[in-house]
Amino acid sequence: MTETELARDGEKPANDLRARVRTVLQRRKLTDSVSAEQAAASWEQDRFVARARALFYARMMFLTLGLLILAVPTWSGYFGLNGPLAFAGYFAMLLYSVANFLVIDHPKAGRWVTYLTLCLDLSTAVVLIVKPQVGGGLQSPLLATQLLFTTLFAILYPKPLAILPPLLALPVTTRLDLLLNRSVTAIELLTLLWYSALNFIIVYVVVYLNEREATAHREVVELQGDLKELAIVEERNRMAREIHDGLGASLSSMIIQSEYILGLAKDGPLREEIGELKATAEESIDELRRNLRMMREDFELTQGLEDYVKTFADRTQLDIRFERSGAARKLPPDAQLALFRILQEGLSNAAKHAQARVVSVKLDFGESRVHLTVRDDGKGFDPKKTPRGHYGLLNMRERAMKLGGEIIVDSAPGAGALVSFSLPCNPS
Repeated sequence: MTETELARDGEKPANDLRARVRTVLQRRKLTDSVSAEQAAASWEQDRFVARARALFYARMMFLTLGLLILAVPTWSGYFGLNGPLAFAGYFAMLLYSVANFLVIDHPKAGRWVTYLTLCLDLSTAVVLIVKPQVGGGLQSPLLATQLLFTTLFAILYPKPLAILPPLLALPVTTRLDLLLNRSVTAIELLTLLWYSALNFIIVYVVVYLNEREATAHREVVELQGDLKELAIVEERNRMAREIHDGLGASLSSMIIQSEYILGLAKDGPLREEIGELKATAEESIDELRRNLRMMREDFELTQGLEDYVKTFADRTQLDIRFERSGAARKLPPDAQLALFRILQEGLSNAAKHAQARVVSVKLDFGESRVHLTVRDDGKGFDPKKTPRGHYGLLNMRERAMKLGGEIIVDSAPGAGALVSFSLPCNPS
Protein backbone atom coordinates (compact mmCIF):
# COMPACT_ATOMS: atom_id res chain seq x y z
CA MET A 1 0.00 0.00 0.00
CA THR A 2 1.39 3.40 -1.01
CA GLU A 3 1.78 6.41 1.29
CA THR A 4 -1.06 8.16 -0.55
CA GLU A 5 -3.40 5.23 0.11
CA LEU A 6 -2.35 5.13 3.77
CA ALA A 7 -3.05 8.84 4.08
CA ARG A 8 -6.46 8.40 2.51
CA ASP A 9 -7.29 5.52 4.87
CA GLY A 10 -6.20 7.69 7.79
CA GLU A 11 -8.43 10.53 6.65
CA LYS A 12 -11.57 8.38 6.32
CA PRO A 13 -12.43 8.22 10.06
CA ALA A 14 -11.88 11.97 10.40
CA ASN A 15 -14.03 12.68 7.34
CA ASP A 16 -16.79 10.40 8.64
CA LEU A 17 -16.66 12.15 12.01
CA ARG A 18 -16.82 15.58 10.35
CA ALA A 19 -19.81 14.49 8.26
CA ARG A 20 -21.60 13.18 11.34
CA VAL A 21 -20.92 16.37 13.31
CA ARG A 22 -22.03 18.51 10.36
CA THR A 23 -25.26 16.53 10.03
CA VAL A 24 -26.12 16.94 13.72
CA LEU A 25 -25.27 20.65 13.66
CA GLN A 26 -27.43 21.22 10.58
CA ARG A 27 -30.32 19.31 12.11
CA ARG A 28 -30.08 21.38 15.27
CA LYS A 29 -29.43 24.60 13.28
CA LEU A 30 -26.13 25.26 15.05
CA THR A 31 -22.74 26.51 13.87
CA ASP A 32 -19.30 24.94 14.23
CA SER A 33 -18.46 27.35 17.06
CA VAL A 34 -21.48 26.37 19.17
CA SER A 35 -21.22 27.27 22.86
CA ALA A 36 -22.45 25.26 25.84
CA GLU A 37 -25.37 27.69 26.26
CA GLN A 38 -26.40 27.28 22.62
CA ALA A 39 -26.16 23.49 22.87
CA ALA A 40 -28.33 23.50 26.02
CA ALA A 41 -30.89 25.80 24.37
CA SER A 42 -31.02 23.52 21.32
CA TRP A 43 -31.61 20.50 23.54
CA GLU A 44 -34.41 22.28 25.43
CA GLN A 45 -36.03 23.28 22.12
CA ASP A 46 -35.87 19.68 20.83
CA ARG A 47 -37.36 18.42 24.07
CA PHE A 48 -40.21 20.94 23.88
CA VAL A 49 -40.95 20.06 20.24
CA ALA A 50 -41.08 16.34 21.06
CA ARG A 51 -43.51 16.95 23.95
CA ALA A 52 -45.64 19.37 21.91
CA ARG A 53 -45.98 16.75 19.18
CA ALA A 54 -47.09 14.23 21.79
CA LEU A 55 -49.69 16.80 22.85
CA PHE A 56 -50.93 17.02 19.25
CA TYR A 57 -51.44 13.24 19.07
CA ALA A 58 -53.26 13.33 22.42
CA ARG A 59 -55.53 16.05 20.99
CA MET A 60 -56.28 13.88 17.99
CA MET A 61 -57.40 11.13 20.37
CA PHE A 62 -59.67 13.53 22.30
CA LEU A 63 -61.05 14.96 19.06
CA THR A 64 -61.87 11.42 17.94
CA LEU A 65 -63.75 10.86 21.20
CA GLY A 66 -65.45 14.25 20.73
CA LEU A 67 -66.65 13.26 17.28
CA LEU A 68 -68.01 10.04 18.77
CA ILE A 69 -69.88 12.04 21.43
CA LEU A 70 -71.42 14.28 18.76
CA ALA A 71 -72.47 11.22 16.77
CA VAL A 72 -74.28 9.49 19.66
CA PRO A 73 -77.53 11.38 20.52
CA THR A 74 -77.58 10.24 24.15
CA TRP A 75 -74.07 11.45 24.81
CA SER A 76 -74.44 14.71 22.93
CA GLY A 77 -77.72 15.35 24.77
CA TYR A 78 -76.05 14.76 28.13
CA PHE A 79 -73.46 17.48 27.39
CA GLY A 80 -75.96 19.73 25.59
CA LEU A 81 -73.95 19.60 22.36
CA ASN A 82 -76.80 19.68 19.88
CA GLY A 83 -77.05 21.74 16.71
CA PRO A 84 -74.58 23.28 14.25
CA LEU A 85 -72.85 25.36 16.95
CA ALA A 86 -71.40 22.23 18.52
CA PHE A 87 -69.99 21.06 15.17
CA ALA A 88 -68.59 24.54 14.51
CA GLY A 89 -66.77 24.45 17.86
CA TYR A 90 -65.46 20.98 17.10
CA PHE A 91 -63.99 22.01 13.74
CA ALA A 92 -62.53 25.16 15.31
CA MET A 93 -60.63 22.95 17.77
CA LEU A 94 -59.47 20.75 14.91
CA LEU A 95 -58.23 23.74 12.92
CA TYR A 96 -56.25 25.37 15.72
CA SER A 97 -54.77 21.98 16.66
CA VAL A 98 -53.45 21.53 13.11
CA ALA A 99 -52.23 25.15 13.01
CA ASN A 100 -50.39 24.60 16.28
CA PHE A 101 -48.73 21.48 14.87
CA LEU A 102 -47.48 23.45 11.86
CA VAL A 103 -45.66 26.07 13.99
CA ILE A 104 -44.30 23.76 16.71
CA ASP A 105 -40.73 23.96 15.38
CA HIS A 106 -40.56 27.77 15.57
CA PRO A 107 -38.48 28.77 18.64
CA LYS A 108 -40.89 31.48 19.88
CA ALA A 109 -44.19 31.16 18.01
CA GLY A 110 -44.26 27.40 18.69
CA ARG A 111 -44.22 27.92 22.45
CA TRP A 112 -46.74 30.77 22.50
CA VAL A 113 -49.23 29.12 20.13
CA THR A 114 -48.99 25.82 22.00
CA TYR A 115 -49.65 27.56 25.31
CA LEU A 116 -52.63 29.51 23.98
CA THR A 117 -54.21 26.46 22.33
CA LEU A 118 -53.64 24.43 25.48
CA CYS A 119 -55.51 27.11 27.44
CA LEU A 120 -58.35 26.86 24.90
CA ASP A 121 -58.43 23.08 25.40
CA LEU A 122 -58.60 23.60 29.15
CA SER A 123 -61.46 26.09 28.79
CA THR A 124 -63.38 23.62 26.61
CA ALA A 125 -62.81 20.87 29.19
CA VAL A 126 -64.13 23.11 32.00
CA VAL A 127 -67.27 23.84 29.94
CA LEU A 128 -67.86 20.13 29.32
CA ILE A 129 -67.36 19.40 33.03
CA VAL A 130 -69.77 22.07 34.26
CA LYS A 131 -72.44 22.06 31.52
CA PRO A 132 -74.53 18.93 32.35
CA GLN A 133 -77.40 19.83 34.67
CA VAL A 134 -77.26 16.42 36.35
CA GLY A 135 -73.90 14.91 37.30
CA GLY A 136 -71.94 17.97 36.22
CA GLY A 137 -69.38 20.07 38.03
CA LEU A 138 -67.56 18.34 40.86
CA GLN A 139 -69.70 15.24 40.17
CA SER A 140 -68.66 14.99 36.52
CA PRO A 141 -66.79 11.86 35.40
CA LEU A 142 -64.67 14.19 33.22
CA LEU A 143 -63.22 15.97 36.26
CA ALA A 144 -60.17 13.69 36.11
CA THR A 145 -59.29 15.39 32.81
CA GLN A 146 -58.14 18.38 34.86
CA LEU A 147 -55.28 16.27 36.25
CA LEU A 148 -54.19 15.50 32.71
CA PHE A 149 -54.07 19.21 31.87
CA THR A 150 -52.01 19.89 34.99
CA THR A 151 -49.55 17.22 33.86
CA LEU A 152 -49.37 18.61 30.31
CA PHE A 153 -48.82 22.18 31.49
CA ALA A 154 -46.15 21.05 33.97
CA ILE A 155 -44.30 19.00 31.33
CA LEU A 156 -44.39 21.68 28.63
CA TYR A 157 -44.07 24.81 30.79
CA PRO A 158 -42.46 23.94 34.15
CA LYS A 159 -42.78 27.45 35.59
CA PRO A 160 -45.05 28.48 38.50
CA LEU A 161 -47.05 31.13 36.61
CA ALA A 162 -47.33 29.00 33.48
CA ILE A 163 -48.95 26.14 35.43
CA LEU A 164 -51.52 28.45 37.04
CA PRO A 165 -54.41 27.94 34.50
CA PRO A 166 -55.02 24.21 35.22
CA LEU A 167 -54.70 24.84 38.97
CA LEU A 168 -57.43 27.50 38.71
CA ALA A 169 -59.74 25.07 36.91
CA LEU A 170 -60.88 23.46 40.19
CA PRO A 171 -61.91 26.68 41.99
CA VAL A 172 -63.53 27.91 38.76
CA THR A 173 -65.54 24.69 38.53
CA THR A 174 -66.61 25.05 42.16
CA ARG A 175 -67.64 28.66 41.61
CA LEU A 176 -69.68 27.76 38.54
CA ASP A 177 -71.42 25.03 40.53
CA LEU A 178 -72.50 27.66 43.07
CA LEU A 179 -73.64 30.05 40.33
CA LEU A 180 -75.75 27.25 38.84
CA ASN A 181 -77.40 26.74 42.26
CA ARG A 182 -75.74 23.38 42.87
CA SER A 183 -75.07 22.71 46.50
CA VAL A 184 -71.57 21.47 47.33
CA THR A 185 -71.92 18.36 49.47
CA ALA A 186 -69.35 16.97 51.88
CA ILE A 187 -68.37 14.30 49.35
CA GLU A 188 -67.85 16.93 46.66
CA LEU A 189 -65.74 18.98 49.08
CA LEU A 190 -63.63 15.88 49.71
CA THR A 191 -63.33 15.45 45.93
CA LEU A 192 -62.14 19.05 45.61
CA LEU A 193 -59.52 18.59 48.34
CA TRP A 194 -58.40 15.27 46.88
CA TYR A 195 -57.94 16.68 43.37
CA SER A 196 -56.15 19.74 44.76
CA ALA A 197 -53.67 17.52 46.59
CA LEU A 198 -53.11 15.43 43.45
CA ASN A 199 -52.49 18.63 41.45
CA PHE A 200 -49.79 19.84 43.81
CA ILE A 201 -48.16 16.39 43.88
CA ILE A 202 -48.08 16.27 40.07
CA VAL A 203 -46.68 19.78 39.82
CA TYR A 204 -43.98 19.11 42.39
CA VAL A 205 -42.88 15.78 40.92
CA VAL A 206 -42.87 16.93 37.27
CA VAL A 207 -41.16 20.27 37.95
CA TYR A 208 -38.60 18.65 40.25
CA LEU A 209 -37.75 15.93 37.73
CA ASN A 210 -37.61 18.49 34.92
CA GLU A 211 -35.15 20.67 36.83
CA ARG A 212 -32.99 17.68 37.71
CA GLU A 213 -32.97 16.59 34.07
CA ALA A 214 -32.11 20.07 32.78
CA THR A 215 -29.37 20.52 35.39
CA ALA A 216 -27.85 17.14 34.62
CA HIS A 217 -27.86 17.92 30.89
CA ARG A 218 -26.19 21.29 31.42
CA GLU A 219 -23.52 19.65 33.56
CA VAL A 220 -22.88 17.02 30.88
CA VAL A 221 -22.61 19.68 28.15
CA GLU A 222 -20.24 21.78 30.25
CA LEU A 223 -18.20 18.68 31.10
CA GLN A 224 -17.94 17.79 27.42
CA GLY A 225 -16.73 21.31 26.68
CA ASP A 226 -14.17 21.11 29.50
CA LEU A 227 -12.93 17.73 28.27
CA LYS A 228 -12.61 19.12 24.75
CA GLU A 229 -10.60 22.09 25.99
CA LEU A 230 -8.46 19.79 28.13
CA ALA A 231 -7.77 17.54 25.14
CA ILE A 232 -6.79 20.57 23.06
CA VAL A 233 -4.45 21.83 25.79
CA GLU A 234 -2.84 18.41 26.21
CA GLU A 235 -2.34 18.02 22.46
CA ARG A 236 -0.96 21.55 22.21
CA ASN A 237 1.50 20.84 25.03
CA ARG A 238 2.55 17.57 23.39
CA MET A 239 3.18 19.34 20.09
CA ALA A 240 5.10 22.07 21.91
CA ARG A 241 7.38 19.46 23.49
CA GLU A 242 7.97 17.71 20.16
CA ILE A 243 8.72 20.97 18.36
CA HIS A 244 11.03 22.14 21.12
CA ASP A 245 12.96 18.88 21.24
CA GLY A 246 13.10 18.47 17.45
CA LEU A 247 13.06 21.73 15.51
CA GLY A 248 14.40 23.78 18.45
CA ALA A 249 17.41 21.51 18.82
CA SER A 250 18.09 21.66 15.07
CA LEU A 251 18.02 25.46 15.03
CA SER A 252 20.29 25.61 18.08
CA SER A 253 22.77 23.31 16.31
CA MET A 254 22.60 25.53 13.22
CA ILE A 255 23.45 28.61 15.28
CA ILE A 256 26.40 26.84 16.96
CA GLN A 257 27.68 25.59 13.62
CA SER A 258 27.30 29.05 12.08
CA GLU A 259 29.34 30.58 14.88
CA TYR A 260 32.03 27.94 14.40
CA ILE A 261 32.19 28.47 10.62
CA LEU A 262 32.12 32.23 11.10
CA GLY A 263 35.27 31.93 13.24
CA LEU A 264 37.01 29.93 10.51
CA ALA A 265 35.97 32.08 7.55
CA LYS A 266 38.39 34.81 6.39
CA ASP A 267 36.64 36.07 3.26
CA GLY A 268 34.50 39.18 3.88
CA PRO A 269 31.49 38.34 1.65
CA LEU A 270 31.48 34.78 3.00
CA ARG A 271 31.44 36.05 6.57
CA GLU A 272 28.47 38.31 5.70
CA GLU A 273 26.56 35.36 4.26
CA ILE A 274 27.29 33.21 7.30
CA GLY A 275 26.32 36.11 9.57
CA GLU A 276 22.98 36.47 7.78
CA LEU A 277 22.46 32.72 8.07
CA LYS A 278 23.16 32.89 11.81
CA ALA A 279 20.83 35.90 12.22
CA THR A 280 18.07 34.10 10.33
CA ALA A 281 18.46 31.03 12.54
CA GLU A 282 18.36 33.21 15.67
CA GLU A 283 15.24 34.96 14.39
CA SER A 284 13.67 31.59 13.63
CA ILE A 285 14.37 30.23 17.09
CA ASP A 286 12.94 33.42 18.65
CA GLU A 287 9.81 32.94 16.55
CA LEU A 288 9.69 29.29 17.62
CA ARG A 289 9.91 30.23 21.29
CA ARG A 290 7.11 32.79 20.92
CA ASN A 291 4.90 30.18 19.28
CA LEU A 292 5.66 27.65 22.00
CA ARG A 293 4.76 30.19 24.69
CA MET A 294 1.47 30.87 22.90
CA MET A 295 0.75 27.16 22.65
CA ARG A 296 1.39 26.71 26.37
CA GLU A 297 -0.78 29.77 27.16
CA ASP A 298 1.96 31.49 29.17
CA PHE A 299 2.50 34.17 26.51
CA GLU A 300 2.13 37.72 27.80
CA LEU A 301 0.70 39.58 24.82
CA THR A 302 1.71 43.16 25.58
CA GLN A 303 5.30 42.30 26.52
CA GLY A 304 5.59 39.94 23.55
CA LEU A 305 4.46 42.59 21.08
CA GLU A 306 6.74 45.22 22.61
CA ASP A 307 9.74 42.86 22.56
CA TYR A 308 9.09 42.01 18.93
CA VAL A 309 8.84 45.70 18.01
CA LYS A 310 12.24 46.37 19.66
CA THR A 311 13.86 43.38 17.96
CA PHE A 312 12.43 44.34 14.57
CA ALA A 313 13.55 47.95 15.01
CA ASP A 314 17.10 46.86 15.88
CA ARG A 315 17.28 44.56 12.88
CA THR A 316 15.82 46.98 10.30
CA GLN A 317 16.94 50.31 11.84
CA LEU A 318 13.37 51.61 11.54
CA ASP A 319 12.04 54.21 13.98
CA ILE A 320 9.18 52.20 15.52
CA ARG A 321 7.18 53.71 18.37
CA PHE A 322 5.10 51.39 20.54
CA GLU A 323 2.23 52.66 22.68
CA ARG A 324 -0.17 50.75 24.92
CA SER A 325 -3.38 51.94 26.60
CA GLY A 326 -6.09 50.33 28.69
CA ALA A 327 -5.93 47.52 31.23
CA ALA A 328 -4.27 44.44 29.72
CA ARG A 329 -6.29 41.23 29.89
CA LYS A 330 -5.75 37.58 29.08
CA LEU A 331 -6.88 36.61 25.59
CA PRO A 332 -7.35 33.16 24.05
CA PRO A 333 -4.32 31.76 22.18
CA ASP A 334 -5.99 32.22 18.76
CA ALA A 335 -6.67 35.90 19.47
CA GLN A 336 -3.11 36.48 20.70
CA LEU A 337 -1.69 34.77 17.63
CA ALA A 338 -3.89 36.85 15.30
CA LEU A 339 -2.73 40.12 16.91
CA PHE A 340 0.90 39.03 16.75
CA ARG A 341 0.70 37.91 13.09
CA ILE A 342 -1.00 41.11 11.99
CA LEU A 343 1.68 43.14 13.77
CA GLN A 344 4.33 41.07 11.98
CA GLU A 345 2.65 41.58 8.61
CA GLY A 346 2.24 45.32 9.16
CA LEU A 347 5.87 45.84 10.17
CA SER A 348 7.14 43.58 7.39
CA ASN A 349 5.20 45.56 4.77
CA ALA A 350 6.49 48.85 6.19
CA ALA A 351 10.09 47.64 6.01
CA LYS A 352 10.05 45.75 2.71
CA HIS A 353 7.60 47.62 0.49
CA ALA A 354 6.68 51.00 1.98
CA GLN A 355 10.22 52.38 2.46
CA ALA A 356 8.92 53.96 5.67
CA ARG A 357 11.03 55.96 8.09
CA VAL A 358 8.67 56.07 11.10
CA VAL A 359 6.18 53.42 12.16
CA SER A 360 3.64 53.88 14.98
CA VAL A 361 2.21 50.81 16.77
CA LYS A 362 -0.67 51.20 19.22
CA LEU A 363 -2.30 48.50 21.32
CA ASP A 364 -5.50 49.53 23.10
CA PHE A 365 -7.53 47.36 25.48
CA GLY A 366 -11.11 48.64 25.52
CA GLU A 367 -14.00 47.43 27.65
CA SER A 368 -15.15 44.84 25.13
CA ARG A 369 -12.62 44.94 22.28
CA VAL A 370 -8.87 44.98 21.68
CA HIS A 371 -7.53 47.37 19.02
CA LEU A 372 -4.17 47.16 17.25
CA THR A 373 -3.07 49.83 14.76
CA VAL A 374 0.11 49.95 12.67
CA ARG A 375 0.71 53.24 10.83
CA ASP A 376 3.69 54.11 8.64
CA ASP A 377 4.79 57.17 6.65
CA GLY A 378 5.88 55.18 3.60
CA LYS A 379 5.01 55.48 -0.05
CA GLY A 380 1.59 53.88 0.39
CA PHE A 381 -0.34 51.74 -2.08
CA ASP A 382 -3.81 51.11 -3.48
CA PRO A 383 -5.49 48.39 -1.31
CA LYS A 384 -7.73 47.44 -4.26
CA LYS A 385 -4.73 46.59 -6.44
CA THR A 386 -2.85 43.94 -4.49
CA PRO A 387 0.02 42.46 -6.56
CA ARG A 388 -0.42 38.87 -7.68
CA GLY A 389 1.20 36.42 -5.27
CA HIS A 390 0.96 38.78 -2.24
CA TYR A 391 -1.44 37.25 0.29
CA GLY A 392 -0.67 39.33 3.39
CA LEU A 393 -3.87 41.42 3.30
CA LEU A 394 -5.98 38.37 2.46
CA ASN A 395 -4.50 36.42 5.38
CA MET A 396 -5.19 39.30 7.75
CA ARG A 397 -8.82 39.51 6.64
CA GLU A 398 -9.26 35.76 7.03
CA ARG A 399 -7.88 35.88 10.58
CA ALA A 400 -10.21 38.73 11.46
CA MET A 401 -13.23 36.93 9.99
CA LYS A 402 -12.47 33.70 11.85
CA LEU A 403 -12.38 35.46 15.23
CA GLY A 404 -15.31 37.80 14.60
CA GLY A 405 -12.96 40.76 14.36
CA GLU A 406 -12.69 43.70 12.00
CA ILE A 407 -9.72 44.88 9.97
CA ILE A 408 -9.36 48.17 8.09
CA VAL A 409 -6.55 48.86 5.64
CA ASP A 410 -6.38 52.55 4.71
CA SER A 411 -3.72 53.65 2.25
CA ALA A 412 -3.12 55.60 -0.94
CA PRO A 413 -0.05 56.18 -3.11
CA GLY A 414 2.23 58.70 -1.36
CA ALA A 415 0.09 58.84 1.81
CA GLY A 416 1.49 56.04 3.97
CA ALA A 417 -0.56 53.14 5.25
CA LEU A 418 -2.75 52.33 8.25
CA VAL A 419 -3.69 48.82 9.36
CA SER A 420 -6.34 48.78 12.09
CA PHE A 421 -7.41 45.47 13.63
CA SER A 422 -9.94 44.97 16.42
CA LEU A 423 -11.59 41.90 17.88
CA PRO A 424 -13.79 41.05 20.87
CA CYS A 425 -12.04 40.38 24.15
CA ASN A 426 -13.75 36.97 24.17
CA PRO A 427 -13.82 35.97 20.49
CA SER A 428 -15.96 32.97 19.55
